[in-house]
Amino acid sequence: MRYLAVLILTIFLINCSSDNSNSGINPLPNFDVMWDYAHPDSTEMRFKEILPLLTQTSEFSVSDEYNAELLTQIARAQGLQGKFNEAAKNLEKADSLITDKMPTAKIRYLLEKGRLLNTMNQTEEANKLFFQAYEFGKKDSLDFYTLDAAHMLGFTTPLEQQLDWSLKALDIARTSDDPRCEQWEGPLYNNIGWTYFDNKDYFHAHKMFMNDFEWRKEHNDEAGARVARWSIARSLRSMFKFDEALHIQLALEKDLQENNLPPDGYVYEELTELYQAKNNIPKMKEYAKKAYDVLSQDSWLMENDPNRIERLKELSK
Repeated sequence: MRYLAVLILTIFLINCSSDNSNSGINPLPNFDVMWDYAHPDSTEMRFKEILPLLTQTSEFSVSDEYNAELLTQIARAQGLQGKFNEAAKNLEKADSLITDKMPTAKIRYLLEKGRLLNTMNQTEEANKLFFQAYEFGKKDSLDFYTLDAAHMLGFTTPLEQQLDWSLKALDIARTSDDPRCEQWEGPLYNNIGWTYFDNKDYFHAHKMFMNDFEWRKEHNDEAGARVARWSIARSLRSMFKFDEALHIQLALEKDLQENNLPPDGYVYEELTELYQAKNNIPKMKEYAKKAYDVLSQDSWLMENDPNRIERLKELSK
C-alpha cells in the first residue's frame, strides 16, 4: 500500500507545481500544471507537443531556461515509464542549455537526474545529486525545490537518516513564504509516518497518520484521506489494537462501495490479516480470496512481491 500511497499523494501535488511563467513566455503553456503522474505516457506526449512551438521564433521568444526545464520534465515522464535511455538523453540536452543564471533549471535538472538514477537502482549516485540539489536550493532560496530534494532524501538515504531529512522537508513546508510548499505538509506527514513505522515506532507513526488525515479533511482531499485512514488502521494493527483497526478497514470498504469506487485489494488484505489475528477463519478466507483476486492483477506487486500474493492465495483455501 505504501508505494500506492506515495503515488496518490504525489498526484495531489500537481496543482502546486512550479509556475514556469518566470521564463517570460506567456503564449507558451505552463507545462507543470499539465502533469498527470498516474499517466506519464500521455504526459510525455503533451510535453512533446510543446517542442515544435519552441522553434517558431518569429512568434515566440523562447528562452533556453524554459526549454531546459521542459526537457527535465519530459525526462521525468520517460523515467516513470522505464524509458531510461531516452530520459538520459533529454537530461543531457537540458544540461547543455543551463547556465549559472538559470538556478531553477539547474536544480530541476539535479532532481530529475537523481530521480532517474534512483529508479535505475543507482541509489548512491542519486543521493549525491539530491544532496547537491538541497544545498543548491538553500543557497538560492528555492524553497519548493529544496523541499523536494529533502523529501527524496527521506526515501533514498539509509533508514537511520530518513527521518531527519523528512523532518527538514516538513519544516520547510511549515515555514516557507512560498505558498506551494504548504501543499507538501500532508504528504510529508504520510512519509514521516511510514519512516516511523519502518523503525517500528508505531505510536509516532499513528500520530503522523492522524495528522495526515486531519490535513486531508481540511483540504477536501477524499482520496488522500482514505489512504490516511488505511495507514492509521495499519499502525493500530501493529499495536495489537485489532478491533479499532477492523472498524476502520470495514468503514473503508463500505465507503468504497457506497461511492461506487473500485475494490481495494489492500483494504481486503488488511481485513484478511485482522480476521486471522482474531482467529475468525471463515472471514479470513473470504477476504483473502477478495484480496488475491484484486492484487494478483497488480503487475508491480506481482513482480516485486510475489510471495505476498501467493500467501493470500494459500490463506483463501
